Amino acid sequence: MHRRTRHQRLWLLVGLLVLAGCSGGVPAEGHPGGGGEANLRLPDLASATFFGAVDGRTLLTVGLLIALGGMAFGLVQFLGLRTLPVHAAMREVSELIYATCKAYLRQQGTFLLILWAFTASVIFVYFKFLVGSGWGQVLIILAFSLLGMAGSYGIAWFGIRVNTFANSRTAFAALSGRPYPVHQIPLRAGMSIGTVLISLELFVLLAILLLLPGEIAGSCFIGFAIGESLGASALRIAGGIFTKIADIGSDLMKIAFKIKEDDARNPGVIADCTGDNAGDSVGPSADGFETYGVTSVALVTFIMLAVNPTVMAADAVAATQATLLSWLFFVSATMILASLGSYWLSTTLTRRRDARAAHLDFERPLTQLVWITSGVSIVVTFLVSLVLIGGLGDGTVWWKMAAIMSCGTLAGALIPELVKVFTSVKSRHVQEVVKSSHRGGASLNILSGLVAGNFSGLWLGLAIVALMAVAYLISLTGLGDLMVAPGVFAFGLVAFGFLAMGPVTIAVDSYGPVTDNAQSIYELSTIEDLPGIDAEIRDTYGFDPVWDRAKHLLEENDGAGNTFKATAKPVLIGTAVVGATTMIFSIMMGLTDGMTANIDRLSLLYAPFLLGLVTGGAVVHWFAGASIQAVTTGSFRAVEFIADHIKLDGVTKASVEDSRKVVEICTQYAQRGMFNIFLGVFFATLAFAFTDPFFFIGYLVSIAIVGLYQAIFMANAGGAWDNAKKIVEVDLDAKGSELHDASVVGDTVGDPYKDTSSVALNPVIKFTTLFGLLAVELAVSLQASNLHVVVAVLAAASFAAALFFMWRSFYHMRIDAPMPSPERVRADHNGVPEIRG
Repeated sequence: MHRRTRHQRLWLLVGLLVLAGCSGGVPAEGHPGGGGEANLRLPDLASATFFGAVDGRTLLTVGLLIALGGMAFGLVQFLGLRTLPVHAAMREVSELIYATCKAYLRQQGTFLLILWAFTASVIFVYFKFLVGSGWGQVLIILAFSLLGMAGSYGIAWFGIRVNTFANSRTAFAALSGRPYPVHQIPLRAGMSIGTVLISLELFVLLAILLLLPGEIAGSCFIGFAIGESLGASALRIAGGIFTKIADIGSDLMKIAFKIKEDDARNPGVIADCTGDNAGDSVGPSADGFETYGVTSVALVTFIMLAVNPTVMAADAVAATQATLLSWLFFVSATMILASLGSYWLSTTLTRRRDARAAHLDFERPLTQLVWITSGVSIVVTFLVSLVLIGGLGDGTVWWKMAAIMSCGTLAGALIPELVKVFTSVKSRHVQEVVKSSHRGGASLNILSGLVAGNFSGLWLGLAIVALMAVAYLISLTGLGDLMVAPGVFAFGLVAFGFLAMGPVTIAVDSYGPVTDNAQSIYELSTIEDLPGIDAEIRDTYGFDPVWDRAKHLLEENDGAGNTFKATAKPVLIGTAVVGATTMIFSIMMGLTDGMTANIDRLSLLYAPFLLGLVTGGAVVHWFAGASIQAVTTGSFRAVEFIADHIKLDGVTKASVEDSRKVVEICTQYAQRGMFNIFLGVFFATLAFAFTDPFFFIGYLVSIAIVGLYQAIFMANAGGAWDNAKKIVEVDLDAKGSELHDASVVGDTVGDPYKDTSSVALNPVIKFTTLFGLLAVELAVSLQASNLHVVVAVLAAASFAAALFFMWRSFYHMRIDAPMPSPERVRADHNGVPEIRG
């Protein structure tokens, strides 16, 4: 471990020396560009007036208070979870899971600081030597980039703490045999995370708008967004690798030793539970935090660049910009209230209908919540738009913008419905996977899952295109009088609409890790075997435990959790792609001097642009392969260790030491994989930005589009395999059968598909676009200063570094073990070592 740390520090030093070369020869003042998008001067919000007397600053101060109220709601829900009843045996397991999660996050925090040093170097060079900012401003921008990374990291930590309270409480609630509390507790935990996440993000963005001078607020927005994108990218990649190493290592033991799900004797189960949080809680929490912020920053940048100065005076431009910014962020604030109101309405309906029901379709109340929130959010969007911007332009702008944003809000409900077609336990695609497995084993299981993933790419792609097309057509009905490229602005508003119901989107996503952990905690606690447990629960908690019913409820609810984990992924990746479109346009505006020059270079006839399109697809496929390679090698080591140390006779639980060793293996390979992958992405971004700005534009477009379909395909194929296994285990009650073995194999193939490669593409796309914004301007400034040789050297050096880390992502991560001999294979019972002890 120490040797790897020394190597990482060496590469950090080399990288910083390369980046330091970027500053050579760039004049501090008078250079071309003046800082471009990242140095925008934001207008005085007081120049926007609403209701005849309220200015933009006052309006957004109300938004700030709403954000504080949202955080208070989330914290109250969090504190309420702690007071729910739970047996000590279950609480002990959840606290062990939390302890391992804390150890993992602490190590990730150290890694994040190393990666931040790379990014901060470019931010420093850009603002100090290209923009010519003073030391104070540069330090403020760096501080906001660190704050952004800390925000992603902090909300991930909060999500883990909430979920590890909720998981044991959910497991204990199942003992009553009633399904309603088994549903209500994970949803309550999810709303706590979702509301705190969105409210904290909005609070920081509003604080930048209201408290910082306009001349530095724009660059602080960019710094903050890059920081949170860095944090989300690293946590998503590492968390996705960690969770799937643990999951695969634990699952394969079921086949090898014919043991039950989450058998307490399996030392991989604690690591699997930790991974459920590292991958399915840390990743989505950081990702959601970053997605909301980056999309907001993209729209702020667009508004500042694209409000049309040719049809209005300079003071009118500033007033229009202030009006649109105030409207945008106040709509965001009211969406928090809309989500909370929808949650109250939906839970009231569910409680009246199902509180004492013997049976509950766990997917139904989640679907109900999503659709109610979408409808309420659309209504609130139109009302707030009418009140705030009813007089903007020719008097029709308000409903056009509200309608465009509502296309995204509708997508936030429609896309989950389409995802369920391919991933739900009721889905005919998922049932097809089960049917094919029954006669064709693991081979046909895998093929049927691939079919589901590919078909999902078609239908989800068409849905996204249809909603974006509607938004585009609306933008053609007069928005061009207000701004340049209204169609691109429409796409940004669609992305923002995706996030309108952010608290609920995060809540139904966070539902999954709680239900997954709850099932594991039930088994790991071995509560059924405790002496006098029935009498203890009856006397202490006032009910008789229903053991078999409890296990069935937890497994059934886990299926719903799997489905809704799957539904959130395309929403986030769709937001990433649509939001990246807006940011790419911001880069294009700078490169074409407001779309007045070099337009011919944004064409397939310009060879570098076309080559960029081709390159982006190649990098997406490298990323998918590299992330799965890290999972494969780590899983090999985890399986090797577990198989050599698992004890099935004479013990009821695996030793804590063995469990912690499996967690250590998962952490080690997660960090190694993340380090190689992130630095490959980092240096590739620099290399392509320095190669040719229009090559880089093609590259960004390509990774967005190819990444969208790669992510949808992988996420939904994995979701189909996951819930096919759940049907076999719950509906068919076929654990331990050959059919179950086939479904486990399919699930282990789908694990890195859905929870590693697909989900990490989202923050990687946004980080590349945001960081590329600085890199392109740096390259253009160097070219304008006649430092062509410096640019060429930096491009070559960065490309060499990118290739090196891409090489390391496979060749340094290969399974370091000899090929087994025929004798060894026979001795190990077809590759499975004999049980020791």
